[in-house]
Amino acid sequence: MKVHVAVSLLVASAAFALGQTPDWQTPTEKSNYRTTPDYAETMAYLNRVAAAAPGQVKIEPFGTTGEGRELDIVIASKDGVFDPGAIHASHRPIVLVQNSIHAGEMDGKDSCLALLRDMVITKTRAALLDNAVFVFIPMYNADGHKRRSAYNRINQNGPDVMGWRGNGTNLNLNRDYMKAQTPETRAFMKMFHQWLPDFFVDDHVTDGADFQYDVTFTIDDGPNVYGPTARWIDDVVTPTLVKQVDAVPGHLASPTYITLNDDSDPAKGLGFNDDPPRFSTGYMILENRPGMLVELHMLKDYKTRVTGNYELLRVLMEVINRDVAKLIKLNADADADAARLGAHPLGNQQFPLRLSWSGETTPFLFRGYHYTRQLSEVSGTMWVKYNHEPWDVSLPLATGFKVTASIVPPAAYIIPREWTHVIDVLAAHQVEMQHTSAPWTGQVETYRCTDMQWNRAPFEGRHPIFPGEGAFEPGRFGHCDLVTETVTYPAGSVVIQLNQRLSKVALQWLEPEGPDSAMAWGFFDSIFEQKEYGEPYVLEKLAREMMEKDPKLKEEFERKIESDPKFAANPYARLSFFYDHSPWYAANRVGEYPVGRLTKLDGVPLEK
Repeated sequence: MKVHVAVSLLVASAAFALGQTPDWQTPTEKSNYRTTPDYAETMAYLNRVAAAAPGQVKIEPFGTTGEGRELDIVIASKDGVFDPGAIHASHRPIVLVQNSIHAGEMDGKDSCLALLRDMVITKTRAALLDNAVFVFIPMYNADGHKRRSAYNRINQNGPDVMGWRGNGTNLNLNRDYMKAQTPETRAFMKMFHQWLPDFFVDDHVTDGADFQYDVTFTIDDGPNVYGPTARWIDDVVTPTLVKQVDAVPGHLASPTYITLNDDSDPAKGLGFNDDPPRFSTGYMILENRPGMLVELHMLKDYKTRVTGNYELLRVLMEVINRDVAKLIKLNADADADAARLGAHPLGNQQFPLRLSWSGETTPFLFRGYHYTRQLSEVSGTMWVKYNHEPWDVSLPLATGFKVTASIVPPAAYIIPREWTHVIDVLAAHQVEMQHTSAPWTGQVETYRCTDMQWNRAPFEGRHPIFPGEGAFEPGRFGHCDLVTETVTYPAGSVVIQLNQRLSKVALQWLEPEGPDSAMAWGFFDSIFEQKEYGEPYVLEKLAREMMEKDPKLKEEFERKIESDPKFAANPYARLSFFYDHSPWYAANRVGEYPVGRLTKLDGVPLEK
């Protein structure tokens, strides 16, 4: 089998060298967009392109899935330079496109195959490599890509069979960017920091409402994005993408991901979108890089979706080829800005941890479809039926951001060495770390946390503190109060200074109220477990002694009995009241956050 493949690749390469043009249709184009190629067919086509254009295309493995499949990137470079360091030194921006993270949504994969061919084989898009390098992941969720069925995506119009949203362990890779628990994410992080792309794209297909657009996209531009980058996105990138995609017959682009405020009544307007760092594009904010989420419309036919994705990537590459110096400078300045977060004195400069909608709306010309609403005898609620007659209407779009949690960054964090699973995640993100060379005792800022509420149902294989897919809401997370303590840390504890490019990764992982913090994902759950208790006969004696010594405590106990019937009816709760007010309870250290915030590093013994 290997011999036949090698011979066919040699024949194809020779034919191309002689000026002949073999059939370079992608597998999807050959099927008239009825099918998408499986893993082997996809890689066979890419290997054929690489053999025909060895000076411009290289396929490079970057990891292995849980089931053992190879993960690859495809690099298109006009001059045969495939080393990321050399590419950055030549001041050419690198564009990284990720496909099939949800492997039922493989449109981007098939558009990248066609775009690569047109860059290096037919040469109709060769100019897109003049000043930039194009890198793409054909099948990020390669295990989900293999789980093919006609019944994986009920909302989606083609292809005939498609992959699965979850990976081999049924985890959603696009919820794993911060906690990094899958082998795919760990491999991605290593590859990403090796290449450090200048612009990132994540290709998806929507669920949700029906409307005229075949291409929708968003590029984050909130207050957590470096300001000059956000302005370039809003003033240049987004309007250019919309204008140029709309200029291609058969395509219509929306510069926002369409979510309805009320799924049963589109007239109520369009909802607010924000990307916490569990998502790929939200994570790009922490990497100081612009990231574009692409959402093709699920109900458009497969040809329209694939070609729409192609046009969007084409226009993006044209913009980046034109704005090379601008993009490179923006990214360098954003990195430098992030590295200053740990500088002192900072005064009260706040770092935004969580965003929500401010209540502001902007009129948006929505290109939807007319619809009817009727009460359903099946669901018992309103049923929306679209009739595909264009409905162009101005609707309110939720646009304003509000910072709902923020913190003044410290100079550094210190993590006790025993919290290995927390430290391991930061290592996977390649955050710079140092170790203490000896035990150290000193004053740190830290947190005392109470009233945490955990998800009952599992979410991404865990029972996090945040409410599933919903954003944090005040009061739903619990309470973490910042306190100053004198703490002893053992030798080998980890110190993370915030004078580095990845300071935002450390902040979001180690600040408890970050939407995807280690605390939120349950990495510190054990600090809320009480390990020592009092036996009732011991507590009976303790209670009487404490009431005799402290009349105010006795009054508080009696008031609680009168005001709280559940407490009054629970004998052990009544006894535990006294244990909880005793030095024995304090020794449990329940809710004491082990990570310290250092305002200065003076006196902390660090390994050299």
